[in-house]
Amino acid sequence: MSEAAWVNTVDEHDAEGDLATAYEECANSTTGRAAHIYKVHSLNPRSMLDHRALYRTLMFGPSPLKRYQREMIGTLVSALNQCHY
Repeated sequence: MSEAAWVNTVDEHDAEGDLATAYEECANSTTGRAAHIYKVHSLNPRSMLDHRALYRTLMFGPSPLKRYQREMIGTLVSALNQCHY
């Protein structure tokens, strides 16, 4: 299921300059495309890269929590917020 954000976004095919670079850095290795959660930052490429950095720090950085525990917290918060991410 794919839902469009109500936030104005720039499609990857229309991206230029810093935005094109940000999309490349945030691209999924399987699909070659950035996730929709990153695309809501397309009007501010720096915030897209900062969002990605925050995610990587929270999920992969040093922590007393194991990876599966971090995923469980994310899943619970998404369910409580009725968010499919």
